[in-house]
Amino acid sequence: MKHSSSSPATRRGQGPARHIGRTLALVLPVVLVLSGTLAVTRVNWSGNPADSVLAASDVAAAGDAKHTAPRAPQDVLRDRLLTELQEKDPGTALTHLQEAVNGKPSLARHCASIARALGRAAVRVYGPTRAQSYARPVCDTSFASGVLAAHS
Repeated sequence: MKHSSSSPATRRGQGPARHIGRTLALVLPVVLVLSGTLAVTRVNWSGNPADSVLAASDVAAAGDAKHTAPRAPQDVLRDRLLTELQEKDPGTALTHLQEAVNGKPSLARHCASIARALGRAAVRVYGPTRAQSYARPVCDTSFASGVLAAHS
């Protein structure tokens, strides 16, 4: 019986360096594209539409209102109430929010977030002291928490 003293034959191209190289070749372009995309995009966490920054593609899409998807009822209500808050006063907007929730109960789960947005907007328009004077227990005092959040 003849024994070979040479090392066992390795399969060509299946070494660990080759495996790592292939993995990097697949993953690296994806990482670069995502990091580049995130570098030019800013997410608006404040909830204030005035603080938002649109990408160039968003500006082009925003100009073509005919092809946009229909907006959710709570978004339409929030925008209408924010406009009403600026034109009239927060008390009127809160009254109409309560009436909208009473008339369409499916809006109840969005009531707190809308009231908080109204509270933040009221601070910007009227200042914290006057905005707080409009607070009432609509949607579990979310308006007051929005005033407090915008004032802090």
